Amino acid sequence: MAASAETLDSAKCSLNGDWTVVLPRRGRQRKQLPTIRSLEQQQPWVPTDLENDPIRTSKLIQKMQICMKKIESSSFYRALLDQIQTPEILICLHRVLGSESKMPMVIYGIGSIESFEPSRLQLSLAVLMKRKFSWIGDIEVFDPILSATESRVLEALGCSVLSVNEQGHRCALKPTIFFMPHCEAELYDNLLRANWGVELLNRVVLFGNSFETYEQHISEFKNSDIVGSAKRILSIRPFTKEFRINTVSDYYFSAFHDSSWHFFGPVPETELQHVKF
Repeated sequence: MAASAETLDSAKCSLNGDWTVVLPRRGRQRKQLPTIRSLEQQQPWVPTDLENDPIRTSKLIQKMQICMKKIESSSFYRALLDQIQTPEILICLHRVLGSESKMPMVIYGIGSIESFEPSRLQLSLAVLMKRKFSWIGDIEVFDPILSATESRVLEALGCSVLSVNEQGHRCALKPTIFFMPHCEAELYDNLLRANWGVELLNRVVLFGNSFETYEQHISEFKNSDIVGSAKRILSIRPFTKEFRINTVSDYYFSAFHDSSWHFFGPVPETELQHVKF
């Protein structure tokens, strides 16, 4: 049963916070993030591969259709839908939506949907959720490795591809879902940096690596660069409500292991201002 805007409106919010270092992703190549620039300095992005091959595009669309059918009929997907419709998550979604009826979805770091099945599984889940839930709005996607073929397939699936590499610096000026499974810690940190304030954090829903797992494993990375890139993740953890997802079967493990829903705040602005990095 879909969670409609009406269902969300019937919930009342009571949220107290609990915030992961990006563990090595499985089934996809790790990508190095470029040096952080301000939004004004960011350059327009175009795929390096501009090939227009209708056969290649058609094959990829077929791959995505097969992948989406697999997920849609899976116990993993049914469990995820059930989780989203629990009172605890509906309350959090209602709080983020406020007076809005929809929230757009921004997908960062999806990887190559042509080369990697985990990327196809992740995109399939995002598209299926949009089709299922009336409160999910338009989907925007970005990964610097996307090809022109992949961009065309994304558009065929109803998504739009960003023309600028935001590097995660998207301010949540309205309620927004950030769909970021298995992204690097730097990208989560950039997102938090761009939204480091009570009003902005209250508009963010994050589907991504478990912040709780980051905290649990921080001692293993004590002397690594990952610790530095996860400072905001660890700092916001006390103000975060996290709901882990269940991958159910090994088939979905590589795409979604250690993934959680995260909701932030509300907290006094002064507490965020006193956090040191």
